[in-house]
Amino acid sequence: MSEEKEMSFLDHLEELRWHLIRSAIAIMIFMILAFIYAPWIFTNVIFAPANIDFPTFRWLCELGEFTGAQEALCVKPFDFKIQSRYMTGQFTMQFLAAFVIGFIVSFPYVFWEIWRFVKPGLHTNEMRNSRGAVFAVSTLFLLGVLFGYFVLVPLMTWFFSSYQIAPQIVNEFDITSFVSTFIALVFGSGLLFQLPVVVYFLTKIGLLTPAFMRTYRKHAYVVILIIGAIVTPPDPLSQMLISMPLFLLYEISIFISANVMRRKRKEEERLAQSDELTA
Repeated sequence: MSEEKEMSFLDHLEELRWHLIRSAIAIMIFMILAFIYAPWIFTNVIFAPANIDFPTFRWLCELGEFTGAQEALCVKPFDFKIQSRYMTGQFTMQFLAAFVIGFIVSFPYVFWEIWRFVKPGLHTNEMRNSRGAVFAVSTLFLLGVLFGYFVLVPLMTWFFSSYQIAPQIVNEFDITSFVSTFIALVFGSGLLFQLPVVVYFLTKIGLLTPAFMRTYRKHAYVVILIIGAIVTPPDPLSQMLISMPLFLLYEISIFISANVMRRKRKEEERLAQSDELTA
């Protein structure tokens, strides 16, 4: 009997290994493609937010013209210079960028593989309640990546390229610093947008309640505003542009948590009625 259990456990590990291998192959395929086309990607994707013609800057200026706040929202041309001060700097950043792009592009497939491994261990009602999990997680991740790329990266690039303590100081960024910041903002936003999913599972296991989130809503909003102030230029409009999606995510998370709690109460009531009938 113990030997059978041991074989079953080993088979389980073998299945996990193949899910991870297939995920790694998918990441590797897109990583190789990104590495091959790195010159085009760096010019037209990674360095694009430093261009005054980037869509975000055009949209902000159009919004400024519409609201009469051109001075605050129309971005002036800024001098963006990049350099590589380390012998392996460019190669290392090309490799790192290729890996992150490979992971981002293959993320839906990678999560689908992980979900295929986890799903058989769920109960019937848990499977029913988590239907569409792959689509929800992938969509939120994509929205987060787009938010980081089209909002956070261009505003951060503009602000720090224009920021100057004294005229003697020239802003020339090292490629390792810029690419690392770019990846942190884009990939970090993708993870940050998983907040509703995290809240869903924390509520399911009883570690979080909608009452707790409502009680500390003001604290959460203050934290979000602080984050918005850190990553944006020092004006209220830009800060709110960053903060509003995070406010919305928090409110959506409260709604999701409340919905999970309602389902849990109904399930508990159903089980209680079933026990009474059995007794």
